[in-house]
Amino acid sequence: MDMTINGMPPLDEFQYERRFFCHAMPTEFDDGDAPALIIQSYFVHADNYALRIRLTTHSLRVAMSADLDARAVLAAHRDEFRTAALAVKGPSVGGTRYEASREIDAHIAAELVLRGGDVIIKNRYTAWIGADGWNIDVFGGANAPLVIAEAQRSTPVTNLIIPRFCITEITDEPRFSNDDLSWRPFGAWKDDFARELDDEGPSFQQLFGTNTME
Repeated sequence: MDMTINGMPPLDEFQYERRFFCHAMPTEFDDGDAPALIIQSYFVHADNYALRIRLTTHSLRVAMSADLDARAVLAAHRDEFRTAALAVKGPSVGGTRYEASREIDAHIAAELVLRGGDVIIKNRYTAWIGADGWNIDVFGGANAPLVIAEAQRSTPVTNLIIPRFCITEITDEPRFSNDDLSWRPFGAWKDDFARELDDEGPSFQQLFGTNTME
């Protein structure tokens, strides 16, 4: 059944978010429980289009470090990953990105990730800040010590209260997308980015209504 409207995908297949670089994970949002451990593999990542398999578990607590091997973690604990999804993604434009996702068998997903694609591993913490739900991702492996916070809504993210731990906005910056990070990890260019941030200073988008800094 064709669910498109005037040739456009359904609205629930769009993701609305604003994303921010952080120097570190804000400790006040670590309640001691295991965060969501996410391992995902990108089988396509070109021109900001992506095909991704994601595996998630809440029953493992793994410290993110630069020497962490995502596939080794998955191979050792594959039975702990009970949730898996296949997603297709389009480019991010103005904080909006097409994403269609469906759940798939976790065993099949694990076997596919162990066999191919470019892999990332991260811990995801969640928090309510004001009226918004936030994801705070702490990356491991070649992307350590990257921390990204993102606010997501079911509609465009406007008039946002931006927490103090958000250093600069990276919404729509392809180099910080998970698909780009899978093949061009943060660890390879973090020093260049640090110099860029020192030279240019933080910046926040002015296209999404009023920014309120916490």
